[in-house]
Amino acid sequence: MNIEKDFKKKLKEISDILDDKTFENKEVGVLSGVSGIALFQFYYAKFLDDDTHADKGADIITKAVELINEGFTYPTFCTGIAGACWVLEILKEEEFVELEDDFLSSDLDEYLLSAMRADIETENFDFLHGAMGYGFYFLKRYQNTTSLVLKEGYKEYLDELINAFKKTAKKNDRGVWWESILKKEDNLRGCNLSLSHGISSTINFLSRIAEHEEFYDDVNEVLTQTVKFILSYKNRDIAESSQFPSWIVEEKENNVNYYSRLAWCYGDLGVGISLLHAGETLKDEELKNEAIAILKHSTKRRDIKEAGVMDAGLCHGAYGILHIYNYLYRKTKEIIFKETADHWAEQALIMGTHEKGYAGYMVWRGSDEEKWKNEESLLEGIAGIGLSIISYLAPFDTKWDECLLIS
Repeated sequence: MNIEKDFKKKLKEISDILDDKTFENKEVGVLSGVSGIALFQFYYAKFLDDDTHADKGADIITKAVELINEGFTYPTFCTGIAGACWVLEILKEEEFVELEDDFLSSDLDEYLLSAMRADIETENFDFLHGAMGYGFYFLKRYQNTTSLVLKEGYKEYLDELINAFKKTAKKNDRGVWWESILKKEDNLRGCNLSLSHGISSTINFLSRIAEHEEFYDDVNEVLTQTVKFILSYKNRDIAESSQFPSWIVEEKENNVNYYSRLAWCYGDLGVGISLLHAGETLKDEELKNEAIAILKHSTKRRDIKEAGVMDAGLCHGAYGILHIYNYLYRKTKEIIFKETADHWAEQALIMGTHEKGYAGYMVWRGSDEEKWKNEESLLEGIAGIGLSIISYLAPFDTKWDECLLIS
C-alpha cells in the first residue's frame, strides 16, 4: 500500500464529489454545514498551489453568508451561525481571505450572545450545540479583533460564561464537574467526560481562555479542580484498553464502566488532548507528562472492533484517530505517535470501499433504518476526511482542527 499515492487519489475523488454535492447542504455551521466544506477547498488550494479551489471556497463562504442574510437563524457552533463566523476568523488567520473587523453585522454578535444566555439558563454548556460553542467563537474574536472596543465587549461575554461555569459547577472531594443529560430517552443524568459534549471540552476551552493573562487568575482554580476530577476517574489497571469512562452517574460511581471507544468524540484521546492543553496553560510538567502517558497508552489499541471503530469520519472514525496521532507526532516528535498514525492511515484507506459511498466512504447509522449514509460535512463526512488527509501529507501546519479542540 502506497499511502501517499492513495491519499492523493482520495483527495481528488473527494474534491470532485464536493463540487457536485456541496450546495445540497443548507446548513452553515463549521462541523455539519457548508462553511466546513469551504475549509477543505481553501486548504486543498494551498496543498495543490491551485487557486481554483480557493475560488470554490470563496463561493461556498459567500453562499453561507447569503443563507444567513436570507433568514437562516440556527445559531450553534456545529450547525449554525457561530460556526460559520468562526470559519471566517480562521480564513483570515490563515490569510486565505481579507476581511475587515466589522465585516459581519454587530447584530449577529448580539444574536449569538442571546443564544448563549438562553443555553446558560438551562445549563446547556455543550460545545457542539450549547453555550460553550458561542464562547469559542467569542474567544476567537477576542483574540483576533484589532478594535479595543470590540475586544472589551468580547471579554465581557467570556466573563459572563466563566461566571456561569462557576455558578453551576458541582463540587465534591474529587473536584469540580457539571451535570448534563447522558441519555435523553432514559432521562439519565450525570457527568459526561467526553470532548464532544462533556467536561474534557470544558477543560480544553478553559485552558484556551487561561492562556490570556487577563483571564488566568479568574479561571485557574476551576480549571485545576476540573482536571483533578477527571483524573480521579483514571483506571489504574494498565491491562485495560481504555483508561477513562465515557461518563459517570453519581449514584453508581463505585460501579464505573471503564470501556470507552477510541475516537475524537468520546474516550481517552479527547481526555488526553484536553489534559495536555491544561498542562501547557498551567505550566504543569507533571500534568503534561500524565497526558502524554495517557495518549501513549491509547496507541496500543490497534484492533478496529475492540476500539469501537465502525466508519472513517472524524467524529468517531479512523480519520479522526489518524489526525489526532498525526497532530501529536508533529507536536511531540514521539515516534510511537507517527507509527500509530500510519497504522490508522492504512485502516482508513481499507475502509474506503463502499460502492455507493462518497470516495468509497459512508457514515455508520446503526440505529437508523438506513444503516449507512453518505455525508459531505467536516464532522462526519468527506470534507473532514479530506482535511485529515491534507494535514497528514502537507509540509505546512494547519489550523482547521481548532474547531475540534485539537490544535
